[in-house]
Amino acid sequence: MLSRFIQQLRKKNNLTQEFLASELGISRPTYVQIEQGKRELTISEAEKLASVFGISIEDFLAEQLPKREIVLEKKKINKKTGADTQIRVTRKNLNKFKQVLLYVLMKVGGKPNVGETVLHKLLYFIDFDYYEKFEENLMGATYIKNYHGPTSVELGAILDDMQKNNEIEAVKSKYFNHLQKKYLPLKRADLNVLSARDIEHIDEVLARLSDKNAKEIEQYSHEDIPWKAAKDGQPLSYESVFYRDECYSVRNYDDEL
Repeated sequence: MLSRFIQQLRKKNNLTQEFLASELGISRPTYVQIEQGKRELTISEAEKLASVFGISIEDFLAEQLPKREIVLEKKKINKKTGADTQIRVTRKNLNKFKQVLLYVLMKVGGKPNVGETVLHKLLYFIDFDYYEKFEENLMGATYIKNYHGPTSVELGAILDDMQKNNEIEAVKSKYFNHLQKKYLPLKRADLNVLSARDIEHIDEVLARLSDKNAKEIEQYSHEDIPWKAAKDGQPLSYESVFYRDECYSVRNYDDEL
């Protein structure tokens, strides 16, 4: 039942009925009727909710989440067709992802504005800016188009793994009137895994963006070409960084002429 599916998605994404009502431009009592199955959605409302939940309108209406299998520390890739997306992180890249994450948390994890939402966006800009500058991957993570901006598919599994290994700890805090989940490092990043170029690049991204709160960095990411060009709930293309607007581009193409 679509009404129950909507309720499940809302709770899964930690969203309030007031927030979704506001996004749909209706009152909370009217929204409650949707979750109770007493009011049908319009097409535009269904498209809006699908975008908020970060899934395609087809999956939303079919009441199913796209399958994204995350397999860590395996090199063989099985390509699939259709809506299913299979993500695999090699042993080498997994370790680099962890060390980048530890380094970022060492540098800015203690900032009151840096919760899980901001962390997703910082990693996105670190990865995509690096690709634009050097035409190679730093971590090479997969990011999907979510209503709240680019979201790393692998991050959740990696955070869980690092917590189990006592490399980071998760804490809940309050930022103004909003509850947020933060991650703090329990060990230092292994800088032998990161080159001087890697560290300089990460520092540049953090200096530029780490003071933004969740709403600010979310809105900022929404104007970047990779996010704008992708379909809801689908992966962002690294190649699209070469079509960025001047205000987002981090590469000086004039020097290459």
